[in-house]
Amino acid sequence: MSLTLVEARSRATALSDVSYAVDLDLTDPAADRFGCRTTVRFTSTASETFLELTAATDVEVVLDGTVVAAAYDGRRLHLTGLGGAHVVTVSARLPFVTDGEGMHRTVDPADGETYLGAYLGLDVAQRLFACFDQNDLKAPVAISVAADPSWTVLANGRTVSEGGGRWEFAPTPPIPVALVCVVAGPWRSVRWEHAGLPFGWHARASLAAELARDADELRAVTEACFDHYAEIFHEPYPFDSFDQVFVPGLNWGAQEQPGCVIYRDEMLPVGRVPQDLRLLRASVVAHEMAHMWFGDLVTMTWWEDSWLQESFADYLGYRVAEEAAGYAGALLGHEVGRKPAAYHADERRSTHPVAAHPEDVPDVAAAATIFDSISYAKGNSVLRQLVTWLGDETFLRGVNTYLTRHRFANATLADFVAALDEASDRDVRAWVEVWLRQSGFDTIRVERDGDVPVLHRDGVRPHRFRVTALDGTSAYVDLADDPVPLPAMAGLAVVPNSHGETFARIVLDEQSWDAVAAGLSGIDDDLTRGVLWTMLFDRVQTRDLDPLTFLDLVSRHLPAERTPSLVTTIVGRTLGRVLPLRVPNEAAAGARARIAAACATPTDDADLALAFAGGLAATEPDPARLRSMLGSLTPALRWRAVRRLAETSAADAEFIEAERLRSPGLDAELGAAAALAARPTEHAKADAWAVVSDPEVGNRVLTTVLGGLWSPEQADLVAPYVDRYLREAPAWSARGAGFAQVVGQARPTLLLTDAQRALLHEQLAGELPTVLRRQWSDWADDLAGTRQRTR
Repeated sequence: MSLTLVEARSRATALSDVSYAVDLDLTDPAADRFGCRTTVRFTSTASETFLELTAATDVEVVLDGTVVAAAYDGRRLHLTGLGGAHVVTVSARLPFVTDGEGMHRTVDPADGETYLGAYLGLDVAQRLFACFDQNDLKAPVAISVAADPSWTVLANGRTVSEGGGRWEFAPTPPIPVALVCVVAGPWRSVRWEHAGLPFGWHARASLAAELARDADELRAVTEACFDHYAEIFHEPYPFDSFDQVFVPGLNWGAQEQPGCVIYRDEMLPVGRVPQDLRLLRASVVAHEMAHMWFGDLVTMTWWEDSWLQESFADYLGYRVAEEAAGYAGALLGHEVGRKPAAYHADERRSTHPVAAHPEDVPDVAAAATIFDSISYAKGNSVLRQLVTWLGDETFLRGVNTYLTRHRFANATLADFVAALDEASDRDVRAWVEVWLRQSGFDTIRVERDGDVPVLHRDGVRPHRFRVTALDGTSAYVDLADDPVPLPAMAGLAVVPNSHGETFARIVLDEQSWDAVAAGLSGIDDDLTRGVLWTMLFDRVQTRDLDPLTFLDLVSRHLPAERTPSLVTTIVGRTLGRVLPLRVPNEAAAGARARIAAACATPTDDADLALAFAGGLAATEPDPARLRSMLGSLTPALRWRAVRRLAETSAADAEFIEAERLRSPGLDAELGAAAALAARPTEHAKADAWAVVSDPEVGNRVLTTVLGGLWSPEQADLVAPYVDRYLREAPAWSARGAGFAQVVGQARPTLLLTDAQRALLHEQLAGELPTVLRRQWSDWADDLAGTRQRTR
């Protein structure tokens, strides 16, 4: 059972002075299980409590020096006869996993080497060691590991001894157990010292050349972000080292484990690094480093305040990557790549306030559903509006009060508001009520009084943002109850919120819309173009813009786009959102052909050419052209093109196998699996389904194979598997919340028939795992395209 809010509050009241010594035996990485011996020290005012420990065997419990027969139900170890200070030692064996939740094991096909990584999070620390698995029982953790002596082992604390296949790490300051980290394997490393601390970047041995290629850039962005945070935060960096590791099989983009941040190793690709990935990677580095303060130094008390960690890290990630690390255009990734998803999320039935009430998150299973676009991208946007409204100096003064007051402890929304309130003479509490405590968003409309643009707000929130006329004129305005005329922009087409300072839908007047439709690609400012593309995606989602009209705009303006990250995002969202949700399957081939034509744009800019090539590789209908491109593509795009060839019957199993053998490795295995699944034959689809329905299938394999299997151009062929997915996926999701998220995100990427929608709603009416239910409910809402009431 998932830990409830009531249980967490009761246990936090009864327990104190908690600490852990965790000893892991990873000496047999080929076995089914690993050994763990955990010593927990704590003081209890209650006569009984429980430790979480999931799926353990060979469990032995020693309480205050005496072996006890603690009741164990596969999830909880019940301790009785308590009162005062206690020491409990739990020895057990726990499973290695392939689903990204626990001690994840990967064997690299490139060289046969094994890598182990403890990927933790909500309700997952208990899959690594016996613990009180809740945020507000922060504790020092001392880790020791036995493993292959030729390996490198990293953990949260600095290494204090190493030798003979054994590593000892310094105890951490108090941290939440969900953020414990251990990674082990033959990593290749780049190490240095900065600001008196040891730093390192690490990757699989088969990615050594890529790590060396990017080492200078990775070091530079790390130091720039670190130095900037040292400048703006009064609290010093809280830990004794800072390692960053590219790991295989991580469900999240990255995780903020104190002193040992882990990133999915797709961020270290073979071949040329696309511009959008460089911008994203820098933003994620800044994001995860911000977590050292927001989440690690100061941790939310219960999960309703996940925004106190994620919104802040997301906001600072994009801001610091651009302003401090020098990655111009990083903010564009938020405005076009992530903000549209937040608008869509805020219109679904599952929407929630950025800052929910504790009772709205009754257990950890429910908490797993709020690590979403509301807590990340909307929260980021709302904080950006708060900074615009308050001023940067006031905002940071409040932030520093908050961090210092709650260092190595827990905090809530009330604590953060109190700190801001002390720093500002504005009515912060009223602002919080309408921006953080209410779901939904306002609409900013442009109307005309004669030839004068007039801004109107439908909603309840105060806004401060930039307005830009298409002649380049711009000004900041404050918009609340009263309309705001813009006489200085009389006769001009205007774009409100042109740099994305606030979170609101924009609706243009006819004059401005006509000018945008005709001249979008001619607007000089990248952010303004990005905001307008976000508006277009929103209009398609709400059915205010016909998808074919949207494709007309893509055909007109994408070839003239000169920012590579915008090209990649426009193509990605069109293929990932517009086609599966709004374009009939019988029109999908034509829609893809139009995207391919728009991407067939000659350019001397290498980054821009790579972005257009990515679109072509996914959409080009002509096999001869695809084959002619193969030699010029990066390995990732080459596999995308091979999959497209397979999807169009132009690549058989022999061709795909030859491609796999060109450069064996993890990427080749996954690329080949997707291409085999994409072939338009019944046999290929049956083989793909056999792979994904294996109870032990890995997270990356499931995602990749289902991505190849689904195709709107093969709607009739895959129809039986849409039905099977809807019926069988709930059982797959029982492996855990993280894997359920993977399963839900791997849903069919084609427009469902009426019968398939009926089956989806039938499943939603029954029993489903919490995370999968949320994924499918959102899917149903997206297909319907329901539009929010302005709030």
